[in-house]
Amino acid sequence: MSDLHEFDRLDAVATADAIRNGRLHPRDAVDAAIARIEAGNPALNAVIVERFEQARREAEGPLPDGPFRGVPILLKDLNGQMAGEPNYFGTRFLKAIDARAAEDSYVVSRLRRAGFVILGRTNTPEFGSSAITEPASFGPTRNPWNLDHTPGGSSGGSAAAVAAGFVPVAHASDGGGSIRIPAACCGLFGLKPSRGRISRGPQAGEGWAGASTDGCLSRTVRDAAAVLDVLAGPEPGDPYVAPPPERPFAAAASEPVRRLRIGVMDRTPGSEGNADCIAAVARLRALLSDAGHEVVDAHPEAMTETQFGAHYGTLLMVAAAQQFDFWSNELGRELGADDLEPTNLAFAALGREISGAKYLEALNWLHAWTRRMARFWTSVERGGDGFDLLVTPTLSRPPVRIGELVPDPTDPAPIMAEVGRWVAFTPQFNVTGQPAMNVPVYWNDAGLPVGVQVVGAAFGEGLLLALASQLEANAGWVERRPPAA
Repeated sequence: MSDLHEFDRLDAVATADAIRNGRLHPRDAVDAAIARIEAGNPALNAVIVERFEQARREAEGPLPDGPFRGVPILLKDLNGQMAGEPNYFGTRFLKAIDARAAEDSYVVSRLRRAGFVILGRTNTPEFGSSAITEPASFGPTRNPWNLDHTPGGSSGGSAAAVAAGFVPVAHASDGGGSIRIPAACCGLFGLKPSRGRISRGPQAGEGWAGASTDGCLSRTVRDAAAVLDVLAGPEPGDPYVAPPPERPFAAAASEPVRRLRIGVMDRTPGSEGNADCIAAVARLRALLSDAGHEVVDAHPEAMTETQFGAHYGTLLMVAAAQQFDFWSNELGRELGADDLEPTNLAFAALGREISGAKYLEALNWLHAWTRRMARFWTSVERGGDGFDLLVTPTLSRPPVRIGELVPDPTDPAPIMAEVGRWVAFTPQFNVTGQPAMNVPVYWNDAGLPVGVQVVGAAFGEGLLLALASQLEANAGWVERRPPAA
């Protein structure tokens, strides 16, 4: 076998290939990843549950002969249940009782059948309800590009782990930007799949009225495409499913891209925008223009409708109230301030005041709004605007400092509003169910990544992946590594 240092910077696809052709043993790949975690995690606090000895035994055993046989991976501590393993959802009260999952989620079952070896779980905000990863249960995860800054959330631990080179790919999920936000903060590729593409079972039918989905964070586009091939597809009892792709996502990612019509929105309406975010969008715009695409200033008119935030918030608040009532019943006691952080307590209190009729009113408004949004990607022949893609900043400013968006327990509302302004571009596409990706094409003068979001038409992951591969070849983000890597 070659020197292990040769494999330090391989992506998941290349690692699997090295194992398949005998150049690397699964145990060596797992040991190398564990060594990187042990060396780097004290500074980052990205991995909060370790299963190193179990992983070593699994790597020595008869692993499934899947496309990622022997490749190490980490699971986010939110959803991604693994039978018999800790599953804390970022909370203090589940950590205190060392809560364990009763069965694998379908996502984890598929990852294991693909041959991945799971090394542990990554840090996440409490119940994934924040765009930063600073839970009271485990403390803040730090950004490998600058330890004073956040890696974003809610998949912040997974993003920091991949950016730092602990593993080539990590499980993530996205209900309001939680794949794209940490990808933007950590200089990674992150694709939120279409609604119904990946099953939430068997533990749930949907999350946040269909706004939430699982996925992954990676450095390379081909890793994201190949993992999506593993995770995508219906399971028994799913409430709805995305139509199957015309070809495997890994194949779609390598296809040439036709000339596209792309709309660009580089700031929220009526604002001056952030100079770094505007520069990042301009960088992507130049790459797209140089590749021959038609790029114009345009965006869906529905993006300017200010009622969106209130109706989306209604979904989140009712979901919080239901979730916390569930756990109160499970524990046999009421959850209070010693159990839940201020934002979640506020969400749950507000959610309990919302009637079923008001909830459905919000949901119906969002459904009608989604149809108004869809006109942008609808052909001119069918009465739409005829755009293939939309480009926006992923966030309204670069990664914030650790502690900057932690709410005051006595009055969380101001910080909650500031978080909403920071994530002004991502939740819309959780509600519409469209695929959307972060591409890491820009770093500011402080050395921090500033991501750009690209949004496709419903079920259009293949086109996004093909374009991302084109951008990856020209933008050079794969070889760019943070100081903490």
